Amino acid sequence: MSKAVFIIAEIGQAHEGSLGIAHSYIDALARTGVDAIKWQTHIAEAESSAKEPFRVKFSYEDDTRIDYWKRMEFTPEQWKGLKEHCEEKGMEFISSPFSNAAVDLLEEIGVKRYKIGSGEVSNFLMLEKIARTGKPVILSSGMSSFEELDQTIGFLQDFGNELSILQCTTAYPTKAEEWGLNVITDLIERYNLPVGFSDHSGDIYACLAATALGATTLEFHAVFDKRMFGPDARASLEIDQIKKLVEGVRSITLSLENKIDKNDNSRFSELKNIFEKSLSVNCDLDAGQEISMEHLEAKKPKGQGMNASLFREVIGKKLKRPLKKWDFLNKEDIEL
Repeated sequence: MSKAVFIIAEIGQAHEGSLGIAHSYIDALARTGVDAIKWQTHIAEAESSAKEPFRVKFSYEDDTRIDYWKRMEFTPEQWKGLKEHCEEKGMEFISSPFSNAAVDLLEEIGVKRYKIGSGEVSNFLMLEKIARTGKPVILSSGMSSFEELDQTIGFLQDFGNELSILQCTTAYPTKAEEWGLNVITDLIERYNLPVGFSDHSGDIYACLAATALGATTLEFHAVFDKRMFGPDARASLEIDQIKKLVEGVRSITLSLENKIDKNDNSRFSELKNIFEKSLSVNCDLDAGQEISMEHLEAKKPKGQGMNASLFREVIGKKLKRPLKKWDFLNKEDIEL
């Protein structure tokens, strides 16, 4: 099946700071067919402070947001192990950094590309550090206006990195009226860059629709169960949903790549002969009988009588010979 759409499952903080759970997500997602697993690389002291508020006060074990970020940290060796595990399972390791220190760590473990989270679009300090690596950049547009995106994209394009944009709505979970699917075509037309879709809806429909609209990358949060602890669980897809989504995306992509020519229906010739119909008469008729619409029926298969589409040609004409009820009507049966 086609794999033109690059599908990214984001773990984010779903591992809850547990290295074992993080590795178990890799094993589970490997069976869904996604192309990459995305993480978030947090170095608490470099990105946050005691003054940062919780977006959602969900935590029973973290007094402050910075405490939570500390609990989400892994050591460089642990990150390397996660990356190796992803690659062993045939998936790319991607991570969103949230500080210059996190970029350094990701460079140390050797990522292939960078994903910029919605809250980092204006962080030109970090963006320059990332751009200077020369690696591809995926930019999420969640909280940005076009004016802000113009500035960021202009800034990044000066470095010449491969660049793509994701339409994203920063709401957890995102309601259907907030998906912003129309923005996909707006972004394509405005920037002439590959455009994808980052989803927080908690279901598969938005990503399927985005695929049909030309999204080249899809990203969504993954979770074992939506009832799990954490800020993103309700806005995430469960493993079985992800498998279904991947199957749907591959099928839609295959369909879009194989265009149907409605001017050429030759491949339906056999079926047309079976399903289309021929003219027949619905009662016994004598020779010389003038045919009216009330005498006619259309019966399968095609080719046994005149095509049903030609019924007007026989109205008012006289029969050359008698016909029995349900006989097919052919041109040689009528006086032209």
